[in-house]
Amino acid sequence: MKQYDVIIIGAGAAGLMCAAEALKRGRSVVILDKANKAGKKILISGGGKCNFTNLFIEPEAYISSNPHFCKSALSRYTQWDFIALLESHHFHWTERTLGQLFCDQKSGAVLRVLLDECQQADTILDCEINQVVFESTYNLQTNQGDFQAQSLVIATGGPSIPKMGATDFGVQIAKQFDLKSLSFQPALVPFTFHQHDIDKYFKDLSGLSLDAVVSCNNASFREALLITHRGLSGPAILQISSYWNKGDHIEVSLLPDLDASEYLINMQQQRGKAELKTILAELFPKRLAERLANTLTSQPLANIPLGEINQHKLKAFGGQLNNWMIVPSGTEGLRVAEVCTGGVSTDELSSKTMESSKQPGLYFIGETVDVTGWLGGYNFQWAWSSGWAAGQVV
Repeated sequence: MKQYDVIIIGAGAAGLMCAAEALKRGRSVVILDKANKAGKKILISGGGKCNFTNLFIEPEAYISSNPHFCKSALSRYTQWDFIALLESHHFHWTERTLGQLFCDQKSGAVLRVLLDECQQADTILDCEINQVVFESTYNLQTNQGDFQAQSLVIATGGPSIPKMGATDFGVQIAKQFDLKSLSFQPALVPFTFHQHDIDKYFKDLSGLSLDAVVSCNNASFREALLITHRGLSGPAILQISSYWNKGDHIEVSLLPDLDASEYLINMQQQRGKAELKTILAELFPKRLAERLANTLTSQPLANIPLGEINQHKLKAFGGQLNNWMIVPSGTEGLRVAEVCTGGVSTDELSSKTMESSKQPGLYFIGETVDVTGWLGGYNFQWAWSSGWAAGQVV
């Protein structure tokens, strides 16, 4: 049996960061991962360009049963600390929309930084964990031999994108040691709709994108909305999906900078002979304009001149444009979800060290924990920060 100070299960963002920090303290570390390559999710993130953090990291950008839990780690290892790490390896970054930071040298460069920092660790890939036993130390039986350590760190993420080998292993370990957890749910994921709604609203409009505000359960995001052949996607939809529960409606403002009712009444007075679809085509793609005018009202209005439309109906239609309520049937699920909500309960962990309060020497970090960030680099920052926090004490 090979003996180490620290065993880390998971060679992703959080696990590699934890290993790097533990190595700085002179700890002997082994990293185990069932994949054939370390950092697979890092490599595909941001379309291969790696949105590695955000300029505007705030606790409010994280969803958790305990909204205060993430504060300690995020404040002690910040976005500026990770930026400094990249720059110390001579890599550069670019800011895009809403504070999103991307590595100019793409995802592989970010992974190389972490692997360089972990050179002194033993990294064992294609490693299946068969059994975890605690008898004063943690003893692991695997297909690559047996391992023993005082500290065991679970950094296996959530079950999103299972084709990459993602599972709920972290929650299984939590259950083994009688720790509470919240079931994983797909997050940052497109919505699907019943066929009736697809035929009515979205058919033949796949690929159209527009600026919108999407709201649900007291959360609201203004970003691009994308129509797909199965429903709605785009950054605004991915963001709000983390707050949505099955059966909830979402509210969509298709004209966030305009009081649509007031605008249409003004247009009625100024251009009464123009058809409604003509006026809307100045605000939306032509096909979408016609569809909205025929489906967001009790009767089709697209081909009717504004001057012939009852003012009450026109105001009501404008209200729909600013506050369209629609109920998704579901989401595209774990298959395409970027992350998951849920995970090991924060009630079971120290927010300073990420160690279990009941089970000494057992740590959970990254997406395995019930902390889920917004789209835009927030989940990577949680991986860096929680991994760093555990790495100070393992």
